[in-house]
Amino acid sequence: MANAEAKAATVARAHPRRWVLGADTVVVLDHHLFGKPRDAADAVRMLGRLQGRTHRVITAVCLLRPPDRGRRFAVTSWVTFRAMDAEGIRGYLRRVHTLDKAGAYAAQEHAGLIIRRVTGSWSNVVGLPMERLSRELRGVGFPVRAPRAKRLAFFSPPP
Repeated sequence: MANAEAKAATVARAHPRRWVLGADTVVVLDHHLFGKPRDAADAVRMLGRLQGRTHRVITAVCLLRPPDRGRRFAVTSWVTFRAMDAEGIRGYLRRVHTLDKAGAYAAQEHAGLIIRRVTGSWSNVVGLPMERLSRELRGVGFPVRAPRAKRLAFFSPPP
């Protein structure tokens, strides 16, 4: 939440009296936080630890308009990865740029190669929990339509 707040506050200083949004996502496995990988070797290490297991994706969001306090919330989804060998991990990393992604994966790209199941908000796993954000935006007066919730996603076996 601190990172989401800092991002929003930085933009809010440049745009007084306007609503701004900051968000930050982290992947959690066995009480270990996975942020963005430092390099390709770190991405391989992260995906190796996540493969075949279920982890949490938590996105913190800060919707801010100084001097108003704004709204802050976090959304958690559960993601189960496919079991992958070293070649499968390397193949995924050749297809998808992951160095700027928490947990070293991008659910919006070639998800079927790595993800077996998502429980919770799919948009949260992609990076921004639209279902909850839409409610919060409506709560501060934005005329936002509710997105169609994709609460549970299953993927077919990889090609």
